[in-house]
Amino acid sequence: MTVTGDPARHVYGDSAAAVTIVEFGDLECPHCRAAAPVLRAVVDESGGRVRLVWRHFPLFEVHPHALTAALAAEAFAVHGQFWALHDAVFADQAHLTDPDLRRHARAAGIEPDEVVGELAQRHAAAVEADYLAGLALDVRGTPTLFVDDVRYVGDVTLAGVRAAVAQAYAARA
Repeated sequence: MTVTGDPARHVYGDSAAAVTIVEFGDLECPHCRAAAPVLRAVVDESGGRVRLVWRHFPLFEVHPHALTAALAAEAFAVHGQFWALHDAVFADQAHLTDPDLRRHARAAGIEPDEVVGELAQRHAAAVEADYLAGLALDVRGTPTLFVDDVRYVGDVTLAGVRAAVAQAYAARA
């Protein structure tokens, strides 16, 4: 099974990059928040050779707002603003209630009713598909990373992710 899925969804970096890092993440997860700047740095320093693809894996049993945040992120994505919400919630992870997500929507120029409640439910299938894909790949926690379909093992550090990317390049040669 390929991990990447739809390469057009939630891509940070050049969509045609040679190496893909797929993150199964949870917008309420403090470990995902800590990994975000590391993953961005690897993409930013790659000269277009690495892209990051986000897949939702809300740990709703431990993070009560993770699913709502994932649905809101999908609503933001409709407006081309997935990464804007991603960054906003990681900057203020303690505020993920419906009123908080509505505030983010207003700030982004998005109708607040699109990101929470009934209208946000139209994005449930996309979130569920990501989650089920994660389960099929034995994802059990977040963040779980795959670098060119190879599971990354260990703490998400700049040195560690750089090494995994280097291995992916070497495997292509």
